[in-house]
Amino acid sequence: MATLARGVAVPRSLAHRLRAPRNAGYLLVLPAILYVLALIGFPLVLGLWYSVTNTTVATPGHFIGLQNFVDVAKDSTFRLAVRNTLIIGVIATAAKITLSVALAFLMLGAFPGRGILRILFVLPWTIPIALSTISYKWMFNSQYSVVNWVLIHLGIVDQGIQWLGTPIPAMAAVIFVSTWRAVPFGAITVLAGLTAIPTEVIEAARIDGAGWWARFTKVIVPIIAPILFIALLFDLIFTLTELTVVFILTGGGPIDATQVMANYALQVGVNGGQLGQGAAIALYLLPVLLVLTILSLRHIGKREGM
Repeated sequence: MATLARGVAVPRSLAHRLRAPRNAGYLLVLPAILYVLALIGFPLVLGLWYSVTNTTVATPGHFIGLQNFVDVAKDSTFRLAVRNTLIIGVIATAAKITLSVALAFLMLGAFPGRGILRILFVLPWTIPIALSTISYKWMFNSQYSVVNWVLIHLGIVDQGIQWLGTPIPAMAAVIFVSTWRAVPFGAITVLAGLTAIPTEVIEAARIDGAGWWARFTKVIVPIIAPILFIALLFDLIFTLTELTVVFILTGGGPIDATQVMANYALQVGVNGGQLGQGAAIALYLLPVLLVLTILSLRHIGKREGM
């Protein structure tokens, strides 16, 4: 018996073979789905359950509703961690996007040694974040600080700064390390968008008398705006959930001056043994991250549909 496909009679056995790759596609995606469910889905469900129970390291606990969220909201340290998370998120993300665009333009130019320079620019992103943060911890050390040595010999300061021992310098150090770590990835993303811009468009704007700033704001930015938007959302998500830099560099100190939500959730839930409250602290960011993720996916979907 034959099957009609686009006006052509095709044997049923052949039609079945033509549809087989579609079924095989689901099988190929299945390992990735299982991976996501195991490493993301299960911990998320477990965290949701812990957040509505009084579970501790020693006891399984029982259901208490939203009491953990109420107790955490009354905690002054938690409110300080929320403020610090937002400050670091906004400042670091703005710095990352600005420097990423500047670095992308620098890597786009034609000059001797461009390939070597591109490799050097990407290195911070390839180095394990724990290793690079430990290096910066030594560089900001109160006694052996390379940063202080440079500042003193340049005549910028008279004595060494307690980078990790005073609130404002400690916050500046966290923002600097977080920015330094993520700029290469943002630069590569922006560079991909810049290389996709037709040179004819830029040349036409130059012939029309547009200066560099006019070409950048009126031609380049509108074209790469979707890419900049995606980079901005991803940078903001990564910054808001940042743990390693604060955990290694300052531990949330001095006196919780650099305490962020991820690190505070770790201290309360793991170090303090209050798994329920720790989960509640971590989940306070879930609505914000969910909105940012949905915006990112919708924007990517619109670009793919263009």
